[in-house]
Amino acid sequence: MSYIILFASVIIGAVLVYVYKPDQKGLRLLLAFSGAYLLAITVLHLLPGIYENTKFGNGIGLLILFGILLQSILESFSKGIEHGHSHIKGQKGTFHFLFFGSLCIHSLLEGMPVLSSNENLVWAIAIHKLPIAIVLTAFFIQKELSKLSIVTALLVFALMSPLGIFLGDKIEILNNYMSEITAVVVGVFFHISTVILFESTENHKFNIKKFGVIVLGFLISYLSL
Repeated sequence: MSYIILFASVIIGAVLVYVYKPDQKGLRLLLAFSGAYLLAITVLHLLPGIYENTKFGNGIGLLILFGILLQSILESFSKGIEHGHSHIKGQKGTFHFLFFGSLCIHSLLEGMPVLSSNENLVWAIAIHKLPIAIVLTAFFIQKELSKLSIVTALLVFALMSPLGIFLGDKIEILNNYMSEITAVVVGVFFHISTVILFESTENHKFNIKKFGVIVLGFLISYLSL
């Protein structure tokens, strides 16, 4: 079921662009909720578990910090699409392989701890991937890529997190160090979710709707404990 949920979240996001065409206000609210929910799942579910199960001791904190740095490096290529926008410039009709590759690496990593973690992580990742798929599809259309290129790229992206689940489950060395891998992913999630929340408020003005969806994200995560 985890495979299907993560794959479907990307497909649903892509379909929404063609059918519904979400506006920026709605997308920002969805991003704020996804960032809040992802952050709360990370703090309430993932973080306690990795400290309980690791043999790495206090070094687990270094792995979390490494995850934050790793995501910073990935975003230098993806230009921030993981938190709902992209600043890539270039000719139309050009496929940006570094941009897409970094996004796929991020997606692959976040899928690895799914089976060893609380089932809420699946929904956190799925909700996180939905606005990314919307922005990614809109970006491909804006760049006037061929339909074949768009469909192929979206299918590859949709398969990355399920592939991460598969590798984390079937490759013994990854399975043996899953707490440490999860620590890196926690760092990645910390970076993404906090950036989303910081960016969700324009000009640092209080927005009751965005504040409400952030509180809702925290509350739903807490109630799922």
